[in-house]
Amino acid sequence: QVQLVESGGGLVQPGGSLRLSCAASGFTFNNYGMNWYRQAPGRERELVAYISSTGTIRRYADSVKGRFTISKDNAKMTVFLRMNSLKPEDTAVYYCNARIAPNDCWGQGTQVTVSS
Repeated sequence: QVQLVESGGGLVQPGGSLRLSCAASGFTFNNYGMNWYRQAPGRERELVAYISSTGTIRRYADSVKGRFTISKDNAKMTVFLRMNSLKPEDTAVYYCNARIAPNDCWGQGTQVTVSS
């Protein structure tokens, strides 16, 4: 059974930082790239970051480039999203995702709120 469990969200002030974690199980984690998505109220779910199976390729949405860093630890079967210089517009539920054919696999999400 494939499982993705996000953690690390919370309330932070503008300019603050958080590190999100996504613990994976039930598949060969080291053979898959991973994605972080987010969805804000009234907004479409958007791709925030991608990391290849080896961790050598990383891609980011323009809105977070230079502030967010995606990484993965294959031994721990965990993908991370370090978020620096957070802005109120980063407020959203953040989801990790794995494209495991024939299905997309999603975690339950973790809430990130950036507010004074």
